[in-house]
Amino acid sequence: MKGLRIARLIFGLFLFALGSVFVMKGNLGFGPWEVFQAGLTYWMPLTIGQATVLVSVVIVLLIILLKEKIGIGTLANMALIGLFMDFILWTNLIPKANSLPGSLGFVMLGLFTTALGSYFYIGSGFGAGPRDSLMVSIRRRTGLPIGVCRSSLECSIAVIGWLLGGPLGPGTVITAFGLGLFVQLVFRMFAFEITAVNHENLRETFKV
Repeated sequence: MKGLRIARLIFGLFLFALGSVFVMKGNLGFGPWEVFQAGLTYWMPLTIGQATVLVSVVIVLLIILLKEKIGIGTLANMALIGLFMDFILWTNLIPKANSLPGSLGFVMLGLFTTALGSYFYIGSGFGAGPRDSLMVSIRRRTGLPIGVCRSSLECSIAVIGWLLGGPLGPGTVITAFGLGLFVQLVFRMFAFEITAVNHENLRETFKV
């Protein structure tokens, strides 16, 4: 049973990475976090996948300080999404869109695939990813609606990434405000209630 949950976790993280690459290949600007991570590659000798891992490590350290729950899903999210992104980009199987309809199609497909990946990996019950945990922590401490917390976080990180030289564009704006809608759509499709998931922390997962 736990093996099936781990397979679901890894599959969800792969879909999440695939969705991010689709948005990048839409050629309308990267997603907010990818803008930031691409900006880092101009200042540090990293691939965008390695920058994704580095940013995730920093966020995990931050959410530990904020006393949020850490599970193997959090750590797998931190390590695997960046590796999967580098692998997908290395295969070069997804071409760059070269027309506006194709670009918009890639962005929409990317958002749907990312939302589907969220459904699989969050549903495994092994803990939320670093960025999701940070969003929850902001919500817990400010009392602001979760949508406001997510949009504020993603817009802020996109602006910082743009200042670092990351490729901000219309696709960035669509992703910042549209991902929540796609997540809601996918969760409704599967009648998935995120608050009903009882996430395991590391101690609960590995206890004998």
